[in-house]
Amino acid sequence: MFTDRDLDSALAAVREQHAPRAVVLDAEQDFETLDPAVAEQLGLRADELELFEYDPRWVPDDAPDALHELASDAFTVGAPGDGGVTWTRQTDPPFVFVKPRTTGSPDAFVDFLIGTALVEIGTGVPEQFLGFFGARYLEFAERSPLSPVDTYQLAAALYEAYKGVHTRGIFAGWADDHPDLYAQWVDAGERLQPRLDSLSSELARNQTSFAAAAELACAAVKHAGEDGIELPAPFSALATEAYADHGSEYALQWATRTFDALGVGD
Repeated sequence: MFTDRDLDSALAAVREQHAPRAVVLDAEQDFETLDPAVAEQLGLRADELELFEYDPRWVPDDAPDALHELASDAFTVGAPGDGGVTWTRQTDPPFVFVKPRTTGSPDAFVDFLIGTALVEIGTGVPEQFLGFFGARYLEFAERSPLSPVDTYQLAAALYEAYKGVHTRGIFAGWADDHPDLYAQWVDAGERLQPRLDSLSSELARNQTSFAAAAELACAAVKHAGEDGIELPAPFSALATEAYADHGSEYALQWATRTFDALGVGD
C-alpha cells in the first residue's frame, strides 16, 4: 500500500529543518480518508501511535458522515479535500502521503506540495480542522446559515487559511535557499490571482457559492503577503497576524460578521 519515496536535496533539506523524523510515502491507491483497515496496517510501519481524540459532542447531528467518522474512535487519516498530498502526526515518526492523483502533475509542483506538508508538520498546527475549532465547531455550525455540507466546507477552508498564515513566511524565505520550490510557490499563487480578482463580483452576482469562494480564497492565503498575491475583501482579513494569533476564535467572529455583512443565507 505504501512505499518510501526518495527526496531530492532540496526536499531533504526542508525535511531536516522542519520535520526531521518525517517519512514520505507513495500511496498505491487514492484516498480521501484512509480506510481504517489500511490505517491499522500503516501503524505497523510506525514506532508508536498516538491517536487524536475529538469529542463527538463537537459535531452537530446533521454534519456530513466524514465529520462524524473523524470524531469516532477509529484511526482516521486524511479528510475530503486534502488533495494529492496529506500528512499525519498520529504516528511516530510523522508520515507524509503522496497520492496517485498527483500522477501527471509536474514533478516540481508535487515537490512543492511535499515541501508544504513537511513545513505544516513542523509548525505544530492541528492536523484536521476539527482539532483547530474544537468545541467551537458546534457554535460555528449553529451560527452558520449554510447547509451542513457547506458549513463543513467553509470550516475546512478557514482551517486551510490558518495553516497558510503560519507557513507563507517560510515559503517566501525559500527564494535563496530553495529557488525551485520558491518558484513553484510563486507560480501557484500567480495562477490563483485572476480568479481571486473576480471573486468579489462573482459573489455579488451569485455566480459562486460563499463556501466555494471561501475555499478558493483560503487556499490562496499561503501565497499572500508582501512577496505574494493579494486577496479580495472580506477574505483579506484572514491573511493577517491577528488570525495567526487568535485562531478559531477569530475565525468564528470573522464568519459571523461576514454572514451579516454579505447577507449570506438571506
